[in-house]
Amino acid sequence: MADRVQVGVRDIEDLRGTHLARADQDDLLAAQTECTVAYTSREGWPAAVVMSFLRHDGRFWLTAVAGRDHLESLRLDGRLTLVVDNRGTGLPGRRMLAVQGTAVVHDDRETKDWFYPAFTERMAAADPAAFVRLLDSPNRAVLEVTPTGRQKSHDSRRIAGDGRGGAGS
Repeated sequence: MADRVQVGVRDIEDLRGTHLARADQDDLLAAQTECTVAYTSREGWPAAVVMSFLRHDGRFWLTAVAGRDHLESLRLDGRLTLVVDNRGTGLPGRRMLAVQGTAVVHDDRETKDWFYPAFTERMAAADPAAFVRLLDSPNRAVLEVTPTGRQKSHDSRRIAGDGRGGAGS
């Protein structure tokens, strides 16, 4: 088998080998607090919204208010994709992780009681108790997203010139 030319030297059509390593996925998920949630709207259209998340016990946890399209759509069809990237984190390169999963909507007090304090701590609120009071409104729900195991990732640091052309690394 002929030696492969490093990705990004001639072109960037074949991106095999540019996945985000497991340790780098963990670093990304620890550093980032926001993700894009892609779902199918109640009208059947592709839709997306940016949300803050907490990762706990291998699942993603988010919160939304009843009546919002993303929450009501996910009550009907829990399939979604979460996309997390490194923008704003200070992590070098361009990193992306897309995780397919299924969402379950929780309205119960027990879930809210553990989630709100953990979520506000993750969001580094200046006054976590005030943030919990703000979140703990009558129509708010908590989304639990269980990954299905199907995911895609990208790490531009594995491409010559960080994927923008230039010398191989």
